[in-house]
Amino acid sequence: MRTRSIRIIRGAGWTFIWLGVYLMGFVAYQLWFTNILTARDQSALASGLEEHYEAVEVEQIEYEPITIPGSTPAPTVPDPEPNFILQESASEVGEAFAEIRIPKIDLDVAVLEGVRRRDLKKGPGHLTGSPLPGQPGNSVISGHRTTYGAPFGALAELVAGDRIEVETALGVHVYEVQEAPERCRNEDGLCVVKPTDLWVTEAREEAWLTLTTCHPKFSARRRLIVFAKLVDGPNAEVILAA
Repeated sequence: MRTRSIRIIRGAGWTFIWLGVYLMGFVAYQLWFTNILTARDQSALASGLEEHYEAVEVEQIEYEPITIPGSTPAPTVPDPEPNFILQESASEVGEAFAEIRIPKIDLDVAVLEGVRRRDLKKGPGHLTGSPLPGQPGNSVISGHRTTYGAPFGALAELVAGDRIEVETALGVHVYEVQEAPERCRNEDGLCVVKPTDLWVTEAREEAWLTLTTCHPKFSARRRLIVFAKLVDGPNAEVILAA
């Protein structure tokens, strides 16, 4: 009887040991090995961006300001002279089409079209259906805060006035980070919302960039949001003057 008890205890002990080894291996994979995989993917994506820029079709279209219901309408001008902006063709989902640079947090990575899990493992992804960076409206880009290179790991360090650059086939679009809206601002001045708060992706007047990531770190219970407004770039003069 005593021998049997010793076997049970010994078996349970080995089970917990191997379980601990497995968990340590899983954590190491998530926090370390996934970064290596993403770095490899990023290197390949970045090397193909110049070729992508040359292949993109660019056209000049008439600019029509976005009007949000309930906002103050712009003064009516009889027979105004049309303004034109540049527009690039959309990329295939999973294809790298831009580069995002945030000097404040030393970020410089390629951006893919799409926010599927497989896309975000390679780098930040652009929400298909939202405008491309540099276009009127609200361009949304999501990225990991931990694992897979954690491109948005330091997003919480951004404050109003910090600059964000997004380079596409049209050129470099410069955005300026804005203060978090009161409706989502927490005690740290950050915009934190529920995953179901889709208002952060809704259309906005002029041209905006919305960055999203998980909050807090190592959890997907909330989303950390950074809003930035276009201040310079190929289309900025027309969009801001309208």
